[in-house]
Amino acid sequence: MNENAPFAPLLTRAATAETTADPSSVMTLLADSGTTGGQLTSYRSTFAKGAVGAPAHFHTKASEMFYVIDGSLQVLVGEELSVLEKGDFLLVPPHTAHAFAAAPGAEADVLFVFTPGMARFDYLRLLGRVMRGEASFEEIKASSEQYDNHYVDSPVWQQALAERG
Repeated sequence: MNENAPFAPLLTRAATAETTADPSSVMTLLADSGTTGGQLTSYRSTFAKGAVGAPAHFHTKASEMFYVIDGSLQVLVGEELSVLEKGDFLLVPPHTAHAFAAAPGAEADVLFVFTPGMARFDYLRLLGRVMRGEASFEEIKASSEQYDNHYVDSPVWQQALAERG
């Protein structure tokens, strides 16, 4: 999508927003690049207590923003682990490995924004199907270029997950 393409104001009502759910989270799809002239993509995720969000990965084209609406989110940025609390904001630039999960013993409610936007809602739908056992992780791996989601090995993140019990 052309970054400078005109787009109309967008209002996404919570009551009618599309959601995709799996056993550990609910994602509410708010704005995809096709409705924002390529400016951004945004969704909201609510994670159950201790739920794992995303393995270590990076994006080559987009910056990813996290805003914790409620709860606590454990994040990996590069090789550094930290916990974001309610009201905290994080910006991860392109080519920076990161991962996230609800902090151990906590729930999390997080707003995600990618800029520039790209069509990611189909990726989120696919992710939900994988988490529900309706699709394979191989489908996600095969879509890494299409959705600019490149998985990497992170011993730091693996250790953090192992310590959860």
